[in-house]
Amino acid sequence: MADKYLVDLTDEEQGYLLDVIRKGKTTARRVARAHVLLRAAEGAADEEIAETLHLGLSTVHRTRQRFVDEGLTAALSERARSGSPLTLTGKQAAFLVALACSTPPAGRRRWTLQLLADRFVELRQIDTISPNTVDRVLKKTTSNPGNVRNGAFPV
Repeated sequence: MADKYLVDLTDEEQGYLLDVIRKGKTTARRVARAHVLLRAAEGAADEEIAETLHLGLSTVHRTRQRFVDEGLTAALSERARSGSPLTLTGKQAAFLVALACSTPPAGRRRWTLQLLADRFVELRQIDTISPNTVDRVLKKTTSNPGNVRNGAFPV
């Protein structure tokens, strides 16, 4: 880590960081970053800060770098994570829930996840969908036909 990012805090910034540490209504990562910035402003080396706070060396370096490049708010906050895009739109999810609540095919007592997935593709709502995705969508609703709380299985 050849670049050296010097952290120079104003009194106001230092007071804000101390408030972040003292008040209990924030994430542990944010508190750890506040500690990093305070220790860095005191002149501590990255290795010393990492060892003292039980953090990775790269975490300390990145926090210091983000403070110098982007400011205090950016150094304390999380960056957005990409994650995977949603498989279904809201409209498609609603259609899937409605399908799950409908009468099952002839010869069946109830919908299975595989049957729902196959029927959903048949109706040209989506090109492909896995039974696991169907399960995830239905878990988020109270309309899950297999859900014990919905009376599917007498208690």
